[in-house]
Amino acid sequence: MFTIEQAEWLAPKVRRLVVRAPRVSSHHKPGHFVIVRVHEGGERIPLTIADSDAASGTITLIVQIVGATTERLCSLSAGDSIANVAGPLGRPTEIENFGHAVLVGGGVGTAVIFPQAAKLREVGNRVTAVIGGRSREYVILEKELSSHCNHVYPCTDDGSYGYHGFVTAKLKEVIEECGDVGVVLTAGPVPMMRAVAGVTRPLGIKTIVSLNPIMVDGTGMCGGCRVTVAGEMKFACVDGPEFDAHTVDFAELTDRLTTYREQEALAWNRLHELTERSDASASRCKMREMEDAAASR
Repeated sequence: MFTIEQAEWLAPKVRRLVVRAPRVSSHHKPGHFVIVRVHEGGERIPLTIADSDAASGTITLIVQIVGATTERLCSLSAGDSIANVAGPLGRPTEIENFGHAVLVGGGVGTAVIFPQAAKLREVGNRVTAVIGGRSREYVILEKELSSHCNHVYPCTDDGSYGYHGFVTAKLKEVIEECGDVGVVLTAGPVPMMRAVAGVTRPLGIKTIVSLNPIMVDGTGMCGGCRVTVAGEMKFACVDGPEFDAHTVDFAELTDRLTTYREQEALAWNRLHELTERSDASASRCKMREMEDAAASR
């Protein structure tokens, strides 16, 4: 069992969990992820390691509620435990001095670029972060990124905070104004990552994307995380999760992400049915207690 030491909400349906996992924290590098099972027999889900502290033996996970398993995970608090945390998995980010590195994060994808920012700055890069959300409350890790970046540009779709518009529009501005961008690293929703690749491809800027396909075991055995890169089949869990964005087949990736949509909906409905039954049962028990107490007076 892996104990949760801290838990807090960062944004609506987005929770930060600090989990005690000494072996994972001692080997973590930017780009790594873990496979988590909330309870024995539960679904395996991949989660990026947003941060780690080898001294305290903890890792930080940032989780967005998108289905039954993530809802169960986000319902946990400090002192609760997670059944399994396997990792670190995947290939770490290739850290080198590119001169000027621009990191683009959308939503919880910002958790991926956070550890990258620290390491890129450490080796001498000038680091710029462009982070996005639907509105101000969905922009996460801005303060934390500021400690490692030369500039952080928050963007919101509705203009409620920072730049009014998509991260791709702000990325174009940064590239045009600076003219010295050596690499772009991006993580977030697939349409956003695809759009980022569309911005940098004609300019010939090296662009690395952190893919998020469906994963089960995380070791290349199941083949569920197949992606096509430069015309070849790759497994995101062992060959990635980071690839050259200009060679990724995003259309195929988008299609495969919908594979288990029906099963996910059934699991979500089942979870809420059980919750409603439990709440109703608790209400009936409370009512009986009140009736018994009244009858005894």
